[in-house]
Amino acid sequence: MSFSIIGTGSKSPSQIKTNDDLAQVMDTSDEWIQSKTGIRERRILGEETITDLVVESSLLALEDAGVQAKELDLIICATVTSDYITPSMACIVQRRIGANCPAFDISAACAGFLYAWDIADGYFIRKPDSKILVVGAEAVSKLVDWNDRSTAVIFGDGAGAVVLGRGEGLKAVKLNTRGDETALYAKYKKGNCPFRDNGVDETGQPGGHATFLHMEGQRVFQFAVSSMCRDLKNIVKQAGLELDNVDYVLPHQANQRIIDYAISRLPLAPEKYLGNIAYRGNTSAAAIPILLDEFAKQGQFKKGDILAFSSFGAGLTSAAAILEWDK
Repeated sequence: MSFSIIGTGSKSPSQIKTNDDLAQVMDTSDEWIQSKTGIRERRILGEETITDLVVESSLLALEDAGVQAKELDLIICATVTSDYITPSMACIVQRRIGANCPAFDISAACAGFLYAWDIADGYFIRKPDSKILVVGAEAVSKLVDWNDRSTAVIFGDGAGAVVLGRGEGLKAVKLNTRGDETALYAKYKKGNCPFRDNGVDETGQPGGHATFLHMEGQRVFQFAVSSMCRDLKNIVKQAGLELDNVDYVLPHQANQRIIDYAISRLPLAPEKYLGNIAYRGNTSAAAIPILLDEFAKQGQFKKGDILAFSSFGAGLTSAAAILEWDK
């Protein structure tokens, strides 16, 4: 027993910021950003909160599935940028959508959404008639240093959700971790405990330095390309299939150059790779569910299509999955 996707939903901020907009606040240009990332614009939180987007995407997924919130047996939210340190995003969403099931967050950065699938798969083994809401949501605009063009230009905000139900859609899922806290990270402030030296931040206030995202771009790039190529080959084999059996690849929308390098190394037609990074940016754990929802709502998938998923991010984490579309 595994599960099938019975509903999808996504929500992005209303505020669109183009590369030209970013060039007004930092030393960059549309040409530079597009050549390095393939991104033309991204959605950035304004008046909305990331919790608002999660609630809206969840309600859209429930509506698409024809499921009431009170029917849910579990809610898992993959995020590292919740509006609260505690309680979890999932707990807040549980209340706001009117569910009464267990709810918790997981932190696996950009790979978090597929990590949540693996957890959900185990839940279905014990309770095969479950209905589970899985959400990927990030507001990385809160985390990047907007004076650092190497990170700030890459990311966007958004949320995507799926409702999972009884079925045989999931054919394989595999998680990987190569522990590394130096390639891509953001630290907590130290706080104001009187029993240690907490330092000061950029404003001179106690508590240590601001928690900006730091990235060793080349190291992350190499990890992402190698992980994507390895994971897609391995997950297809784990599912008892060949690469030729894959109808569509939905890769993490991290950087178009990463995807292009992987395309050049894998024997799959480029048109099988779906993408939206040009107008969404890298939305971390939300990237795959947003991508899935967009193309599902466009009617891209037909019943029986084999979808391959690949994601990678801080940790360093990576994950891949094979799913047969049977919605």
